[in-house]
Amino acid sequence: MSAQPGQRRIAPALSYDLMLERIRYDGAYPTRERADEVTRSVLGALGAQLGGGLRGELAAHLPAEAVRALDAGAPAPRSLTGWGFVQDLAARTDVSPAVARWNASAVLSAVAALVPADLLTRVLAELPCNYALLFGQAELAQAA
Repeated sequence: MSAQPGQRRIAPALSYDLMLERIRYDGAYPTRERADEVTRSVLGALGAQLGGGLRGELAAHLPAEAVRALDAGAPAPRSLTGWGFVQDLAARTDVSPAVARWNASAVLSAVAALVPADLLTRVLAELPCNYALLFGQAELAQAA
């Protein structure tokens, strides 16, 4: 997916190879191929949870290979909480929920580092509860 009409494509701060190296290091993956596999599965699952406009804005800040992974996920039939996202990712990738959470955090923290803070805030506002920690952000409770 390219940026939405009227949106310009922003050159990402780093290449997909450098993004993968960061994810490989942060996630302690043994190979670049494993980091790539994890990245594609997490981004596909995230893309399925985001609406088209916001997904397009996020895509404008990511390397092209990451954008293809983000767009690979068909829209989800229902919104998942952060824990539901992790459980769904675990089932689809045949790993334990603990490993799925680790994988999601390694990838989504790298994504958070690439996007402006205001965009990350809007992404987190669109997603149901409990995604902030997956992006390496504090989750603040709403005032009653």
